[in-house]
Amino acid sequence: MSTPLGDVLDQRRTVELQRATRALLKEPLLLAHGPRADEFRIVRRHASELRDWFELNTGWPLEVGPESARLRKIPGTLTDPTHPARDTARAAAPFTRRRYVLLCLALAALERGEAQIALGRLAEQVVLEVSDPQLLAAGVKFTLERRDERIDLAAVVRLLLRFGVLRRVAGDEEAYVSGAGDALYDVERRVLAGLLATRRGPSLVRAEHFEERLAELAAETALDSDELRFRAIRQRLTRRLLDDPVLYYDELSDAELGYLTRQRAFILARVTELTGLVAEVRAEGIAMVDPLDDLTDTRMPEQGTHGHITLLLAEHLAASDGPTWRADARRERERRH
Repeated sequence: MSTPLGDVLDQRRTVELQRATRALLKEPLLLAHGPRADEFRIVRRHASELRDWFELNTGWPLEVGPESARLRKIPGTLTDPTHPARDTARAAAPFTRRRYVLLCLALAALERGEAQIALGRLAEQVVLEVSDPQLLAAGVKFTLERRDERIDLAAVVRLLLRFGVLRRVAGDEEAYVSGAGDALYDVERRVLAGLLATRRGPSLVRAEHFEERLAELAAETALDSDELRFRAIRQRLTRRLLDDPVLYYDELSDAELGYLTRQRAFILARVTELTGLVAEVRAEGIAMVDPLDDLTDTRMPEQGTHGHITLLLAEHLAASDGPTWRADARRERERRH
């Protein structure tokens, strides 16, 4: 007996929506060209429904155009340091403070630059930016004459190539680092313009301390009714369920915990519907588990020495009655060996 056409189409739509959602969660900036072109086409096909779902459930705007799709994600936890930008080469090393500063300076230079730019010219613009008195007062100093500084700038450029902000026309970054040559890039202005994901422009932030500045960048509009306050809580909870490995109850405010207790089934059903993730509810919190073992940025080591150590550490943590510090874990590992 054949399956009705309507059921087949509904099933195909569900599969495509989940694939599009998962693609955006893994890569919030999808390009019409490159390795994720297929996912981009699916996102564009279902743009209206995806846009409505993300806006309603997470508060993340989704912008879809002919060349790119940008999910403007605000992290579930603003101060979470576990998802750094990483070099696309050199063992995927996480970005240092200096590389983040260089990234911001490079973006500022590209915003004011031409449609094409050479890496050497970009370096000159960055050095000019660093002459700003406020940056000098903050201890920011670059000459880009040293090899380690050029390596950092090359890592920034590789990240911008991955994002699609730049397209390589000629040359390569290693030639610039070694001083043997240069590289030329096209600047994709539409992608560049959509890169920043904040609710408030950085120039409007008045706070001085880092955490306060982050809070201002992500601050929501006035929540002057119960409906708006409940919606904001639901969106914060959903963001954490999507972004964090585990949503721990003891990290929630009383208002958030109370709302989650009342609306847990509804919130989890909405997340599962569009992502395919399955909720694992425990006494300590909730983890959204991926049956496909795909929706992650860092995989747990499974083989070799790293895999063995990871299992021993997990066993030690599971048997612990309280907080375990890094030194304790190191001593336990040494004792086992």
